[in-house]
Amino acid sequence: MTAAPKPVSLLRGDDEVVLRDAVRLLVDELVGTEDRSLVVEEVEVGAAAEEDARDPMVVLAEAAQTPPFLTEHRVVLGRIVEKRERNDQVTLLVDYLADPLPSTRLVLEWRTGKVPKGLLEAVTRAGGEHIDTSPGRRVAEWVQQHLAEADLTVDAEARQRLVTWVGDEPSRLLGLIDLLHSTYGAGTRLGVPEIEPFLGDDGGVPPWDLTDAIDRGDRARALELLQRMIGQGERHPFQVLAMLHSHFARILRLDGADVATEKQAAELLGIKGSTFPAKKALGQARKLGHDRIVRMIDLLAEADLDLRGGKAWPDHLVLEVLVARLVTMSR
Repeated sequence: MTAAPKPVSLLRGDDEVVLRDAVRLLVDELVGTEDRSLVVEEVEVGAAAEEDARDPMVVLAEAAQTPPFLTEHRVVLGRIVEKRERNDQVTLLVDYLADPLPSTRLVLEWRTGKVPKGLLEAVTRAGGEHIDTSPGRRVAEWVQQHLAEADLTVDAEARQRLVTWVGDEPSRLLGLIDLLHSTYGAGTRLGVPEIEPFLGDDGGVPPWDLTDAIDRGDRARALELLQRMIGQGERHPFQVLAMLHSHFARILRLDGADVATEKQAAELLGIKGSTFPAKKALGQARKLGHDRIVRMIDLLAEADLDLRGGKAWPDHLVLEVLVARLVTMSR
């Protein structure tokens, strides 16, 4: 027995390609065997084209309230391409969701800015769903899910190779899956020898991968990730330094602070949502102790000066020495 379709689905994510693909798959599922030209209506919610033109949000709300013609239901796709972060900017959608039309499947593709709290609450009250398409720290799970959806059987070693290759650029996987599917066909079991010829350089690295390796005291892994960041990831040395400074600044703020739980740590650090980053920072603060934390901050300051010409070293060497020293102090 299949679940009833949701009256509204709100999708957002930090990778536009992945977000668009997730929206496409959802709309295809909602259309089913119906005639797409009769079922789907798309509305782009940006700025009004002319000064006296109607707000596109009005057009979207009216589309959602329009009954179907020659079909049992309609799919209304609203692409939010302009920031609408205040509750008063989404009042029409909130009002609609208080009594949604049973024959409408509203899909909101939220491309920019945060979603107003009032709209998120309205989606929940209406029995809708909120989907975050960002793989984030769940890249391995995300890779496995997309391989399964494409009916590609990939062994464990090859899946791990794909996770490394994807890095922090999940959209790379979508084109590769199409290529593998067209080359080998559905159901074929694939290993590293089959997928490696289609892979280029590994993707960039999420910031937390590098800081996690440093925190574990894993020098080889940390230096490998650093090279990917400033190589394939094309991050500027000062971006990497800023990322490291942000990580250790959190740990410094918790050093000696009167906090006992990860929730208290998150409140002190101003972290919203998941408290996991605060839990990690609190654990490191307790593990390292005051003297080592202060020394690490000093190392970051020295590296900043060196990158600005304090030493006649290449930028990558400054960062390699910094990361090696941070790893040593984390052990």
